[in-house]
Amino acid sequence: MNDKPLVCVQVQSVYIESQSSPDEDRYVFAYTVTIRNLGRSSVQLQGRYWLITNGHGRETEVQGEGVVGEQPHIAPGEEFQYTSGAVIETPLGTMQGHYEMVDLHGNAFQIDIPVFRLAVPTQIH
Repeated sequence: MNDKPLVCVQVQSVYIESQSSPDEDRYVFAYTVTIRNLGRSSVQLQGRYWLITNGHGRETEVQGEGVVGEQPHIAPGEEFQYTSGAVIETPLGTMQGHYEMVDLHGNAFQIDIPVFRLAVPTQIH
């Protein structure tokens, strides 16, 4: 029987006004990611890829090993949560991407991170 890994990703973003400088086109956002393992075997997050798009359509790609310096193992029914940040030049933007994961048998697979908004609260209509 093939136990295909089942991983769910949720993201919440928040504007960090105290670290932002709108006059200098610097908007700082924090985002909290929750990665849930809904499958029946452990998985490990090995890498990440982000596509960050500002309000002018300028794209920045970020990729690397792990998240926040970790490559967490996530047991069945468990979750891993972390908070990180992004800086963009506009009050509105988006982020999306994927995680590179491996299952218990060393099989690599990718989990998409759905697009989410980076938005200064006063900018949402």
